[in-house]
Amino acid sequence: MLENKVGMIFGVANKRSIAWACAASCAAEGAKLAFTYQGERLKENVEKLAAELPGSLVVPCDVTNQAEVDAAFAAVGEKYGKLDFVVHSIAFAPKEALEGEFVTTTREAFTTALEISAFSLTQIALAASPLMIEGGSIVTMTYYGAEKVVMNYNVMGVAKAALEASTRYLAADLGKQNIRVNAISAGPINTLSARGVKGMGSLLGYVAERSPLKRNVQASEVGNTALFLVSDMSSGITGETIYVDCGYNIMGV
Repeated sequence: MLENKVGMIFGVANKRSIAWACAASCAAEGAKLAFTYQGERLKENVEKLAAELPGSLVVPCDVTNQAEVDAAFAAVGEKYGKLDFVVHSIAFAPKEALEGEFVTTTREAFTTALEISAFSLTQIALAASPLMIEGGSIVTMTYYGAEKVVMNYNVMGVAKAALEASTRYLAADLGKQNIRVNAISAGPINTLSARGVKGMGSLLGYVAERSPLKRNVQASEVGNTALFLVSDMSSGITGETIYVDCGYNIMGV
């Protein structure tokens, strides 16, 4: 399905990461992949995982450093000569902003969350588009807290709302280059980043009890949806937010 396609994966931290599940699904269908890591702390983990997929490229990329973003895409262009898809699975807010009340959010926490979790998609899309010489697909990860209040999600919910709006605006801008931009709204998954949200364990239980499928979604299911969205099978889909949450989002009281 993805033979001769080149993808760039942002957001792998460890084997439980949604970004890694996306990478695994795409690699299984023949994609060549480039991985980014943020800071030396994550470098070893990402390199170890990328080694499971021979021929992968691993490059540093802190999205708050434009020079690193430019260098990462230059490295992809040098190695592969093109880019067909991007998986953007980056989000961050200070831990103290992910508990208590949203009204106490500091200016610093707000700007940090919005820059890393939302603006980085636009930043990455701008850098990726010149390499998408045959068109392409950009997929980002959002969450239900973008549209409904989820306790303790706070500023990240606001950031994800901005991310979803960015998805639509980017889809409108890049469509003329045959570049599609979509978001996956995954249900809660016990990843490293999710553990930063206070009460995540209780949330997982609540969602599993109330979702139509009576369980939590698996990272592999999100990965398979990303595979669909970066492949030609979704060639007519852009600007959408697709829920992969065992149906939780459809439920009322």
